[in-house]
Amino acid sequence: MAKTILVVDDETSILQSLEGILNDEGFEVSIAESGFGALEKVREEMPDLVLLDIWMPGLDGIETLEKIKALYPTLQVIMMSGHGNIETAVKATKVGAYDYIEKPLSLEKLLLSINNALAHSRLVEEVHFLKEKEMKKHNIVGNSGAMAELKEQIRIVAPTNAWVLISGENGTGKELVAHTIHRLSRRSRNPMVEVNCAAIPEDLIESELFGHEKGAFTGASTMRKGKFDSAHEGTIFLDEIGDMSLKAQSKTLRILQEQKFERVGGTKTIEVDVRVIAATNKDLEKEIEKGAFRDDLYFRLNVIPMRVPSLKERVDDIPSLVKEFVREFALSAKVEPKEFPLETIDLLQKYDWPGNVRELKNLIERLMIMTQGSVIGKKDIPAPFNQSAKNMRVTMESGFSSDTLKEAKGEFEKTFIEEKLNEYNGNISQTAEAIGIERSNLHKKIKQYNLVR
Repeated sequence: MAKTILVVDDETSILQSLEGILNDEGFEVSIAESGFGALEKVREEMPDLVLLDIWMPGLDGIETLEKIKALYPTLQVIMMSGHGNIETAVKATKVGAYDYIEKPLSLEKLLLSINNALAHSRLVEEVHFLKEKEMKKHNIVGNSGAMAELKEQIRIVAPTNAWVLISGENGTGKELVAHTIHRLSRRSRNPMVEVNCAAIPEDLIESELFGHEKGAFTGASTMRKGKFDSAHEGTIFLDEIGDMSLKAQSKTLRILQEQKFERVGGTKTIEVDVRVIAATNKDLEKEIEKGAFRDDLYFRLNVIPMRVPSLKERVDDIPSLVKEFVREFALSAKVEPKEFPLETIDLLQKYDWPGNVRELKNLIERLMIMTQGSVIGKKDIPAPFNQSAKNMRVTMESGFSSDTLKEAKGEFEKTFIEEKLNEYNGNISQTAEAIGIERSNLHKKIKQYNLVR
């Protein structure tokens, strides 16, 4: 699609000349002979770029530029002038002009400036899209009672500098809560540095957290900042803190208390300002009783406790979660979204979800890939999420009481039809269509096997 350029000048000859040149270059051109006309065109047509003369009667170019930028800050504007000077160019740039070109216009320079401005505009749009995508990525989905309470806690705590300890089962979204707290905090412009406490070897904990100087140990060929150093004036997220060794806990407690440290192999004391958010899937009070977690570290971290509910505690959120996961996968894989009817959602709400939200997300991705149709019905939901499919699998795995192949086939057929009838609530037409036989044939089978409808 051709880009639209609005040309604004009070000289008819320049308008006609630029219109012809830009049309030849493949652009769509709109023209205005005054500042007021330009503002009207911008509102009506929303061009991709504006070429704006500075010296015009009535509303001059600088004033027009100010009004355009007030209305549409990301719209790129290139200023043109036959009476230019350094002061005017600087003023136009400060107001928000992308470039300043002197008349008589050089065609080569003009086209270069136009293409650069359009490329810059695309970059601005991409950055805006990526920011929105990142925000949606860390958006907490669900409005059940449990989630409403959690969101309210986040809203109150996030703007403060209070330390937070997040607990919850694996797959509930503890990391998502931590990211949301940071994004809504006053530190959001600074980094959030993540530390997977379970993955750091005990002998590397100091180097990982505090950094090291060049030559501090074999292989330390350069100076390296540690996690706390990198999180200065931001947030450090200590994930799975309950899996950290006692030795690592001791060293972590020291920096948390003092907010200062020396890099490995260094002598200079480095002070940091970090907000600490920690998360665990363990009951730390029980870990303290077993001697596996330091009580002083627990009390230092547990300023604001938050618990993320399991999915089985918030089944009312499953419709919203399914919709979000379908949208996410469709965008990332560039495929058409698929529909989950109410009966399918109802089936998903009956499952216990030991893997929580992560398990649900994995299932939705699997169904989006493996299901051929555009609608994902109950029959598409595999075991163990589908109790009917699970019962069928149990029947198959447990074997048959029949001695002959003919009897076994009949036993399987009876069980299969009975399960499918249950799945479709006794609806003959739907069941027949689902299993691929005629409705009259299904009636015969029901009568043959004396199945109760």
